[in-house]
Amino acid sequence: MVGTLYPPFLIGSKTFDFSRRYIMGILNVTPDSFSDGGQFFDVNLAVDRALVMALEGADIIDVGGESTRPGSEPVELNQELARVIPMITKLRAMTDIPISIDTYKSEVAEAALESGADMINDISGLRFDSAMATLAAHKNVPVVVMHIQGQPRSMQQNPAYDDLIGEIKSYLAESIRIAESAGIPSEMIVIDPGIGFGKTFEHNFTILNRLSDLLDLGHPILVGASRKRFLGSLSGTESDDRLEESLAAAVIAAMNGASIIRTHDVAATKRALRVCDAVKRTTQVSG
Repeated sequence: MVGTLYPPFLIGSKTFDFSRRYIMGILNVTPDSFSDGGQFFDVNLAVDRALVMALEGADIIDVGGESTRPGSEPVELNQELARVIPMITKLRAMTDIPISIDTYKSEVAEAALESGADMINDISGLRFDSAMATLAAHKNVPVVVMHIQGQPRSMQQNPAYDDLIGEIKSYLAESIRIAESAGIPSEMIVIDPGIGFGKTFEHNFTILNRLSDLLDLGHPILVGASRKRFLGSLSGTESDDRLEESLAAAVIAAMNGASIIRTHDVAATKRALRVCDAVKRTTQVSG
């Protein structure tokens, strides 16, 4: 179930027609993100890393200047701007790869779009900043709306649901309504179930297992499970040693309906998703 499910749209100058799975490469320009915090805090190192991911096959570079790991504290607006804007400006001058800005602050998103970003990735599903949806509509850019329970600083303090998938669907449906009411074209809305954002380990595995339940919302699904703690719970590995676990999660997500995989490990994920796409094509032909 891929490709013809969704109408194509532009991210920057690139057409996304969903005839295959796409890869969003993660670039945290932060000192404290859970996996790569501090590695690409320098502008030049960050740009170099983005260019490497592009060569490895990333379709989008997702730039974030505020860690939203469990327990993280908010970053001041000026500090977040100082982290992401110089990097986006320099990267845009060197490549036309689509750039996503990972932020829930409309001021950061606006500055990033003016500096060359092409897409907004909002962990709050357009809830934390009421101006975000209007901005995206005005700028005519795609948005990723994610489900989150609570705030990053407290979201992992005993998250609980009466109906996990039902509540995620309801939240995302409301985010879609907010987006469309602001004037964002329906075909430019991507949904994300928010693995790791107010979920227990069991919740995260359930989301991967039942991801196809979200397909009836009618929007491309993005999944970001790369290197997350729930994967390490199975093997006892640290965040930078969870490649195999991350690839397994990416393949399961892709087979269950994800159209975009957000990952730290672009080259390996690209190879794994080629197998998924081949299986899906075979399924469609034989069906």
